[in-house]
Amino acid sequence: MHERSSVDELAKQLRSELNRYSQGEKLPSSRSLVERFRVSPVTVSRALAQLAAEGLVVTRPGAGAFKAGARTATAPVGDTSWQEVALSADAATELVPRAVDASGVLVTLSAPPPGVVEFNGGYLHEGLQPGAAMAAALARAGRRPGAWNRPPVDGVPALREWFARGIGGAITAAEVLVTSGGQSALATALRALAPPGAPVLVESPTYPGMLAIARAAGLRPVPVPVDRDGVRTDLLEQAFRATGARLFVCQPLFQNPTGAVLSPERRPEIMRIVRAAGAFMIEDDFVRRLVHEDAGPLPRPLAADDPDGVVVHVCSLTKATSPSLRIGCLAARGPVLERLRAIQVVDHLFVPGPLQEATLELVASPAWPRHLRTVARELKVRRDIMAAALTLRLPELRLPHVPSGGYHLWARLPDGKDERRLVASALRAGVAVAPGRPYFAAEPPAPYVRLSFVAVGGTGEIEEGVRRLRTAYDDM
Repeated sequence: MHERSSVDELAKQLRSELNRYSQGEKLPSSRSLVERFRVSPVTVSRALAQLAAEGLVVTRPGAGAFKAGARTATAPVGDTSWQEVALSADAATELVPRAVDASGVLVTLSAPPPGVVEFNGGYLHEGLQPGAAMAAALARAGRRPGAWNRPPVDGVPALREWFARGIGGAITAAEVLVTSGGQSALATALRALAPPGAPVLVESPTYPGMLAIARAAGLRPVPVPVDRDGVRTDLLEQAFRATGARLFVCQPLFQNPTGAVLSPERRPEIMRIVRAAGAFMIEDDFVRRLVHEDAGPLPRPLAADDPDGVVVHVCSLTKATSPSLRIGCLAARGPVLERLRAIQVVDHLFVPGPLQEATLELVASPAWPRHLRTVARELKVRRDIMAAALTLRLPELRLPHVPSGGYHLWARLPDGKDERRLVASALRAGVAVAPGRPYFAAEPPAPYVRLSFVAVGGTGEIEEGVRRLRTAYDDM
């Protein structure tokens, strides 16, 4: 069972028992709760903290937990309806509405209810995370001289050097900025490279978080279709001519959500098209470290073969480690680097030094390559189990492409089927899946769902999830 499920269940049980206690009366000790409910001390501590946050108990270090006093009357509810006018006052003059739809992002961030199989997760299950190695790295980093001082705004030099080596080519540490994860890097790059109201070419389908960032910045996403060899370069060239766009966002390796890899033939062609348009390309290299065991040699980042500064490279360590290790990088050449730096400093000042130092400790330890090998092996097994289970139990869902990297499968529903009904039916059956609609900047050509195999506990949970999905499909 997930730790968060145990915490929620214990908090619910303790909440129901509070009426037995008088105001100020002490609750049983943590040790007795551990023994009674057969949970860990951490679970007890978190459950009590949850009740304390709700104002139901008061915890006193060294003394224990006590039932809180009666709640005081709540303040009168204000009238916030005026905000509708204030937030929409400029709607008539805006080229792109500033209202932000974060639903496509929240699908992968919101924890499903206890007992629900998590096919919509976007991060490694805690059993796949390098927890012990990260804890040790953080402990060592905290003791480094100067670790808690203000770090350089561009990032710790040794970490910038490590990212530069990972990109390859002639990229140097001086051309790298350390960021607070990939999402932050994308936000900085989009703001730096296109003014509000401008078109930005995006793959179709593509990552909903990027679409949300673009729209929040006042940009107009223009879709360019993707097939199993990556973005359609013929349509990309047409889109540049038709829109006058000066920016294209691309995931050339294990694209989200299709899993496509930009083919060797299209790599030089895409660079030619972007250069000819006088445009920039954001290369979102988000899962290079989530390659599967059978993938073979990977192509180099596009930035490694770009001497002219066309490519602004984005990468992150978050997907390969933990959702809380929010460390990534931006790499760029030429005057654009100064604009990226200025926007990042204004928005974020700098990335916390201890987190950067802990990242250095982690990637320099023997545990890091072992972790990557373990994840590569496990992801291949999980991918194969999910693909086989879908083929056997739910052949109605077609898999256009089974990738050799990343953490999910992109499944097409038969024409005429409603993906929203399947998503709702699946949740009732005890499995959470991500709808395909948020991945399209315009009308989707067909109904899809995205099925992640990285956030579940193991292969048995994958098979059970597909069984439940079969039930959901039949009941929708």
